[in-house]
Amino acid sequence: MTRYIAIAAAAVVAAVLGGTYVITRLAQPGDDLFAQCNGGAVAGGEIGGPFELIDKTGATVTEADVITEPSLVYFGYTFCPDVCPLDTTRNAETVDILQERGQSVTPVFITIDPQRDTPEVVGDFAEVLHEKMIGLTGSPEQVDAASKAYKTYYKAQPADDEYYLVDHSTFTYLTLPEHGTVGFFRRDMSADELADAVGCFLDQAG
Repeated sequence: MTRYIAIAAAAVVAAVLGGTYVITRLAQPGDDLFAQCNGGAVAGGEIGGPFELIDKTGATVTEADVITEPSLVYFGYTFCPDVCPLDTTRNAETVDILQERGQSVTPVFITIDPQRDTPEVVGDFAEVLHEKMIGLTGSPEQVDAASKAYKTYYKAQPADDEYYLVDHSTFTYLTLPEHGTVGFFRRDMSADELADAVGCFLDQAG
């Protein structure tokens, strides 16, 4: 019981630390095209970019293979005790809300724990959450490069067993094929609020 309490407490600390790190990295003037939208607008080219990762089939994919339509990109890990499941479930619900409004968005989950998150593990995790969700992993070097491209933070905690935790940032990023990453959103937004915010960006993008 004590171990589970420690896990939950550490997850909260990870969310706070990760959020603080990313806020400092993302503070910048937004792109004028999206300045009126709720969330954080990102100046063109500042966040995101090329990556090479591995999908559920074991195939190597790039951002061009994955970001084929507006996508909600989230960095987390499948062993995360509460933060990641809540955030990715919210993102999946947001995709469904947007679909009802006639807007198509793909949820993307990129692990920051490649040691445990094999292609099969991230594939199953994504499939359970949403039929459209794409789960990605890779070598430690590939994952680190993708994380740096999106300016995210993660750090595995020392542990003597397989139950170690990973501190990480918790923002969700909106990436468009034509514009790159245009916005980021906090985890305290509801699915409806996130759908409204994403919808604004999509409307502005035309």
